[in-house]
Amino acid sequence: MRVWIDQDLCTGDGLCVDHCHDVFTLLEDGIAYVIQAGTVLNNPGGSSSLAEVESRYQQNVIDAAIACPGECIFIELEVIPNRP
Repeated sequence: MRVWIDQDLCTGDGLCVDHCHDVFTLLEDGIAYVIQAGTVLNNPGGSSSLAEVESRYQQNVIDAAIACPGECIFIELEVIPNRP
């Protein structure tokens, strides 16, 4: 699972940080960003900068996306091809 935030849609409520502070952070601009290994990603924003989500945080990230009032958290799942 990978996640990114569209900062143009972020309302700065910080619910994502409440759900998973290991993956999300609010910066001085009052906007949420994803973090990976202590590094802020998505600065200035966009899908080209995706954070890999450890399996232990995946449900928290999903919960954050559901709770987000700005609907700015985007999750990408790995598609596993069918095996014959």
